Amino acid sequence: MCMKKCLVGLTFCTCYLASYLTNKYVLSVLKFTYPTLFQGWQTLVGGLLLHVSWKLGWVEINSRSRSDVLTWLPASVLFVGIIYAGSRALSRLAIPVFLTLHNAAEVIICGHQKCFRKEFDPDGYFWAVIHLLCVGAYKILQKSQKLNKLSDIDQQYLNYLFSVVLLALAAHPTGDLFSVLDFPFLYFYRFHGSCCASGFLGFFLMFSTMKLKSFMAPGQCAAWIFFAKVITSGLSMLLFDTILTRETMGCLLLGGFGEALLVFSERKGS
Repeated sequence: MCMKKCLVGLTFCTCYLASYLTNKYVLSVLKFTYPTLFQGWQTLVGGLLLHVSWKLGWVEINSRSRSDVLTWLPASVLFVGIIYAGSRALSRLAIPVFLTLHNAAEVIICGHQKCFRKEFDPDGYFWAVIHLLCVGAYKILQKSQKLNKLSDIDQQYLNYLFSVVLLALAAHPTGDLFSVLDFPFLYFYRFHGSCCASGFLGFFLMFSTMKLKSFMAPGQCAAWIFFAKVITSGLSMLLFDTILTRETMGCLLLGGFGEALLVFSERKGS
């Protein structure tokens, strides 16, 4: 049983690392900054893979009433906000900064740079804050009693379906639909391969996260997530150009310390 838990944890960490590095490569190195198309592609692949898994009997998606689906729609809207804003933020921020911002410690350096550094670009932080607000509201809705009728798989399936539709409709108003024609790597194999990898890795990360939460206690789950963030942040600094000031390092350490305390409290509570 212990070996099985370790295997699930290592699978999650591998998917987490590969997913973030691939997305960062597409967004920052290739500079494919068309979030409606990129996230639309990822949710389309995820939805199709989840549907195929359902048809093959690997996962169970229960048929629910229309009222259950309509009740979940606000959460699906927030899910679109999470992935859209997250894509915008990750394209502008280093992975360690983006992950640390999940603990809200980056608010300190954000305020410092806004006040004292003229070259500070607030767009990345703006979208990261939008991402965090959507994540918080989504988790509140997810834990509400009325929505507990839907399983995690049901919720994610609805999220994928709604995201594909909404992002497809938003591609034209945002200008992404025609701007992508000027993308310099549009016909390059490395772009096609990276996009395909990001779609599959996003699905595997979602699936491995669900397995992690189902197999382990909250404390163990939090520890694996913390470990995945540490190795992803560390490796990303070696692979991508990352400028770390003393203030940034201080906030990264503060964020890591805060998450370590969270892991400790979760393990103690369980």
